[in-house]
Amino acid sequence: MAADFYATARGAVTARLLRERLALLWPDLRGQSVLGMGYAAPYLRLWRENAARCVALTPAQVGVARWPAGAANLSCTAEEDALPFPDLCFDRIILVHGLEAAENARRMLREVWRVLKDDGRLLIVAPNRRGMWAHLESTPFGHGQPYSAGQIGQLLAATLFRVERRDGALFLPPSNVRLVLRSARLLERIGHRAVPGLAGVSITEAVKDVYAAMPLKPAPRRRLILAETA
Repeated sequence: MAADFYATARGAVTARLLRERLALLWPDLRGQSVLGMGYAAPYLRLWRENAARCVALTPAQVGVARWPAGAANLSCTAEEDALPFPDLCFDRIILVHGLEAAENARRMLREVWRVLKDDGRLLIVAPNRRGMWAHLESTPFGHGQPYSAGQIGQLLAATLFRVERRDGALFLPPSNVRLVLRSARLLERIGHRAVPGLAGVSITEAVKDVYAAMPLKPAPRRRLILAETA
């Protein structure tokens, strides 16, 4: 579904608009290890040339999103809650077409927490339940569970992440009309200024809340004194 969508003119415009927004959030990942989960290959190309390593991981039921021939990067498939990577091995992780399609979002995010470095960053792109794109099944954003920004924040807090920044994208209608596609950048600028809450997708950047993960020190035991009674 996602591969077919991105092969169309509408998919190409969608990918370009989202890449432009993501590039503002993560402009330079030179020398870093990057993991893309869900169907992230169209967006990982932003950093593929400069990152030390880019890995595109798709859920087992979807298949593998392959890189162009000759690209010195990796693609693989795995269960979303059993990632085949050691602890603390990625500097950045991006989820696109991942959260809304997850069979168990909390278990998936706990795996993301495990493989992300303590100073790493997570970026989630998910369909906004208030936007038009979440309600049209002809795009991959119209499948699965859409989220509000508040719901994503609650889910991240429950899995030991802390939200750092929020953004939105895809303010143009999910249309194949050429005039709409040609006006995409103009519609994005207008949407960001006029109706930011109606973005087609929400973009959330989060970091690990390492202090929430630390166990509390056990309370000192109080000394019990027994007194004999006559």
